Amino acid sequence: MEYNFLNNKTPKEIQLEIAKDVKERRKELKLTQEEFAKKSGVSFGSIKRFENIGEISLFSLVKITIILNCEDKLLLLFKQKQYNSIEEIINGKC
Repeated sequence: MEYNFLNNKTPKEIQLEIAKDVKERRKELKLTQEEFAKKSGVSFGSIKRFENIGEISLFSLVKITIILNCEDKLLLLFKQKQYNSIEEIINGKC
């Protein structure tokens, strides 16, 4: 995997940051891990592992985003066009 030195976060750091944000949203909803697991259909062990070490399956992450009402953000994740030059932006090409 190619590492982007402009973004100095490792994949593990990104995983942990996402897990931290999910945990904060869960707590804002005043849900325990057990309640969150039951509501999302994701096992308690998976919720616990995700919040502790940032590991979860994509399917379980999607279930979690639905409960947190942020699945729309997940759907938009790769939709934004990426440009390689100012010319592409000017010409509207990607």
